[in-house]
Amino acid sequence: MDPLEDIFSSMRVQQAVYAHLEARAPWGVSFREGAGARFGLVVRGGCRLRMLGSDESLALATGDCFLIAHGARYQLLDDLRTPTVDCFSLIRDRIGSPIHVGGDGAGTTIISGWFQFDAQGAQPLLALLPPLIHIRMQQERTKMLEAALQLLAMETVAGALGSGLVVSRLADILFLQAVRTHVATLGEHDTGWLAALADARMSAALRAIHKNLARDWTVDALAREVGMSRSALALRFKQKIGQAPLEYITRWRMWRAAEWLRNGGKSVGEVASLVGYASEAAFSKTFTRAHGTPPGRYRRTEAPQASP
Repeated sequence: MDPLEDIFSSMRVQQAVYAHLEARAPWGVSFREGAGARFGLVVRGGCRLRMLGSDESLALATGDCFLIAHGARYQLLDDLRTPTVDCFSLIRDRIGSPIHVGGDGAGTTIISGWFQFDAQGAQPLLALLPPLIHIRMQQERTKMLEAALQLLAMETVAGALGSGLVVSRLADILFLQAVRTHVATLGEHDTGWLAALADARMSAALRAIHKNLARDWTVDALAREVGMSRSALALRFKQKIGQAPLEYITRWRMWRAAEWLRNGGKSVGEVASLVGYASEAAFSKTFTRAHGTPPGRYRRTEAPQASP
């Protein structure tokens, strides 16, 4: 299974907000810290993006996207010396309508979305993303993302039947396109889970793990799967992902087990088997260490309650 697909399959959007910013120099907007993720696309013009708490800034040009996964505070400005206004003072009661800010100088258009995800379902992907992703989109993808954001605008304003599901799917498209475009830019010396997806052998190892989570994996077995020696695989895996192969497998098994217990209607024994444990007791011990509560109790407290 594609590791990105595996992770995205469990992400659920609980709330989405759309904004269409029409700015003219001089202008600056500050965005507060939040629990969600933020995505933006520069449709026209350019600006600077500054993460608060950092002395560095990023130049954004037409067609550029940015993804801020962890809800950190940031600013968008025409110039780093320009004072900013608070975003919420601008968007209050104006969701879905263009927001005008600034003077009468050069114009910039930015369309963006704020997405609040189910914390448990989104945790694996959000934990693996860097604080800020900057993507220079090709023209075709820029147009596609702009169209997706415009559809998001219509759905969040209209509130029609099925809007929640449509918003969730649009968020999937926006995030998946941004992440996979970012992966394509990563090179030999980049590290992290996304960088591993861009590495042919590490990507093959991750695909094998995600495709057959219940397999009795050893480092030797995984090395044979991707045509590497045991030592070379262990070293490369640790360098790229920051975890030993078996540590990664256990971490992913425990997250997937939690998802099945929450949403799959499966017993603890069934879930133990699905994630490669022949012994329910061994599974329970590992699950409790990972989540701080036994799997049976987790299933009772976290699974959705059936309607009467």
